[in-house]
Amino acid sequence: MAASSRAAQVLDLYQAMLRESKHFSAYNYRTYAVRRIRDAFRENKNVKDPVEFQVLVTKAKRDLGLIRRQVHIGQLYSTDKLIIESQEKPRT
Repeated sequence: MAASSRAAQVLDLYQAMLRESKHFSAYNYRTYAVRRIRDAFRENKNVKDPVEFQVLVTKAKRDLGLIRRQVHIGQLYSTDKLIIESQEKPRT
């Protein structure tokens, strides 16, 4: 696989995972998912081995499906927002 198509595939997967994880209704799940996704992609950004790369992409696709399912389940049993979520962001 060419380096540019690998990079595009990883970027698409990264963006999809972040986009889906931002739909968690629970603040703690949402922030944990975003943080964990960013950390995992940073940790593996220098992987050169094609076999290991494919394993990581497969795992990320599986995790994306898991995030989608959990978001759906979380929306079925949503709770009230936390105080930290309802605060307005300071204007600069």
